[in-house]
Amino acid sequence: MPPVVINLRKADDSRDVVHRAVQTLSEGKLVVFPTETVYGVGALARSAKAVARIYDAKGRGQDAPLALAIRGVEDALDYAPRLNARAERLARRCWPGPVTLVVAHGQPSLVDQLPAEVRQAVAPSGEVGLRVPAHWAVLDVLQMIAGPIALTSANRSGEPPATTAEDALRQLGDKVSLVLNDGPCHYGQASTVVRATADGIECLREGVVSRETLDRLASMLIVVVCTGNTCRSPMAEAMLRQMIAQKAGCQVDELESRGLTIASAGIAAAAGGPAATEAVEVMKSQGLDITCHQSQPLTDKLAHHADMLLTLTAAHRNAILRRWPEVAARTHTLRPDGGDIADPIGGPLEVYKQCASQIEQALRERVEEIDLN
Repeated sequence: MPPVVINLRKADDSRDVVHRAVQTLSEGKLVVFPTETVYGVGALARSAKAVARIYDAKGRGQDAPLALAIRGVEDALDYAPRLNARAERLARRCWPGPVTLVVAHGQPSLVDQLPAEVRQAVAPSGEVGLRVPAHWAVLDVLQMIAGPIALTSANRSGEPPATTAEDALRQLGDKVSLVLNDGPCHYGQASTVVRATADGIECLREGVVSRETLDRLASMLIVVVCTGNTCRSPMAEAMLRQMIAQKAGCQVDELESRGLTIASAGIAAAAGGPAATEAVEVMKSQGLDITCHQSQPLTDKLAHHADMLLTLTAAHRNAILRRWPEVAARTHTLRPDGGDIADPIGGPLEVYKQCASQIEQALRERVEEIDLN
């Protein structure tokens, strides 16, 4: 029987499409999904027979592992409970998106609850490839279905990847039951596959995301936050950068090549403002130069990408958590005791010096706690 083809751009009710895809997968059949990279063919990972159909459809040896499509970082921790810091950063910063993470799944893991044949297909050597495609249809199906989707490119083994639904139909034909057509894929090339370990990252297949970008995305990011990002946080950024370099045993200008990035922002900052004259003067007396500082607001991207957000006051932390409650575990006051460091704006140089001294004392305590891996 030929597959049912649904044009997503003409569908009257997207919810009905999602329900149909869920039903098809639940029946052990194959669905062709659009993604941002190439079209993929998916099966319910809880069904050994359905996963076997993927290999049959592709004409592919079962020694080639399949990825698991999951909903996000929280799911990743279920399938790889010992997710290391680099892998967690890449997941948080790249998903949903064109990166497949290969990580050790460890035990106990939800991988262990999959049928033996499926475990062999997705985790033959103790590692599992995890993917969160950036397409609403796949993500909506994942929200509704019980368990992950075994996913791979919708093409015959050895043939070019399918970048349109027509390509997938031509290659897989009646081996699949449902095809969701959303026109040409955005990127038209495969996802980047990267192995992330505690020692570093290894690019197994360079796709949409380059190796250089992966290195940057896997780096540690610490963001110091105040109100306007012109007084306290620029001083704290400069001092923290120096302290982290000392801890890492490198020069300040070598931090980024070591995978360490220090930044600052303000919860009510305008973009592009200079540091306060008094702050510049105080830092200069310590041998630190912040004359080129430009203020920036704390954005969604910065908040979610940061491994640690250090706030100058408890009120700053509360403001961040009201807007982004999901970053609570990574957001701390600069002072370990939870106290505030008052804003010196409008005060004389001596007030700025006192503020800088308080910041330095708090930073020295915080730096002791920071794991640079």
